[in-house]
Amino acid sequence: MKKIFLNLCLVTAAFISVVSCSDETLGPVASVAKNVELTTPAGGNYVLTAPNAGTTAVTVKWSSADFGYSAAVTYSLQIVKANDAFTSPQSFVLGSFNENTNSNYEKELTQRELNSILLGAGGSIGAEGDYKMRVVGVPSTQVATSTNGISTISNEVAFKASPYDTYDEYDRLYVPGNYGAASGFADWAPDNAPKLFSANNNGKYEGFVWMNNTSPEFKFCPVPKWEGDKGDLTENPNTFTTLGGKNIKPVDGAGTYFFTVDWTAGTYTIGKRQVAIIGDATPAGWNATYLDFDTNPASPYYKMYTKDLTLTADKFLIRLKDDWSEKMGTPSGNYEAVAISTQNKIKLGGGDMKIPTAGKYKVVLDINNSANYNLRLIPN
Repeated sequence: MKKIFLNLCLVTAAFISVVSCSDETLGPVASVAKNVELTTPAGGNYVLTAPNAGTTAVTVKWSSADFGYSAAVTYSLQIVKANDAFTSPQSFVLGSFNENTNSNYEKELTQRELNSILLGAGGSIGAEGDYKMRVVGVPSTQVATSTNGISTISNEVAFKASPYDTYDEYDRLYVPGNYGAASGFADWAPDNAPKLFSANNNGKYEGFVWMNNTSPEFKFCPVPKWEGDKGDLTENPNTFTTLGGKNIKPVDGAGTYFFTVDWTAGTYTIGKRQVAIIGDATPAGWNATYLDFDTNPASPYYKMYTKDLTLTADKFLIRLKDDWSEKMGTPSGNYEAVAISTQNKIKLGGGDMKIPTAGKYKVVLDINNSANYNLRLIPN
């Protein structure tokens, strides 16, 4: 695997606030770093693939910032398409360091990490695209929303890359059934059915499936065809047979179902869920506002859950059961602000999320891939 080495010589972009007798405040004064050198190779073209997701794709090298005083500095790599401005870049935290003058740092990114950034920047799966990157450093103690902060920005480096479909990283089961055509797929077609994914590729799967049929039936297939499929011995969620078996028939009617499957042990669970947004940030507060499953093939949010809402700068969660026993939120479990317009990874049982700026948004929840549950807020 090729490595891309960036020597990013950073200089300080200091914010200077000068208050005159008329209380007139000057804006930030920025100085852009020079002497960015791409040494190996001279220009990069990176074809990323799922089988190599854990291998190194790029090594970023940069020099230390100098803010004129001793400070721990947090550096982030930012990437956008070549023709885009860095107004809403995809960011990856490279690390925080206690600065020493003329220090040099480096950080390896795996193919998985770089691929995620490229997709978030609008990259097309399997297609070569032109991108650019830069490194930004800020004092680690500086509040992200600060209006009088200081930062240091490197020169931009251009490169080419071809991202892959994140689904291809993970083992999956197919869930064909009689609900398929009414739910944006096809009836009883393993090659056009919802999928459950194994985040650890260990034979244990989970995921959400929307079944728009009042009397849904389905089976599990380990491949996208009728081979090795498994149903249930009694048409109830208990233990399935080694091969074939009866169709599984949940009794709760149409709606979103959550599955866990242990393919090796031959067991599974299934339960209906109610996908909703709740919290002080929402118009209904801590009462549920249910999201809609998008079945329009022309929509950029096809087969995702969406809702147009006016939100305040406050906390919220995704709730899956009205008895409050299941929720989705921040991976850290802490109360954190989400980024606008970009993917925010979330998890079952996560912490409260925060709307950073009040406004009108399209809430987009993508829970198709259990290894990458994510949420976006698209300004309307």
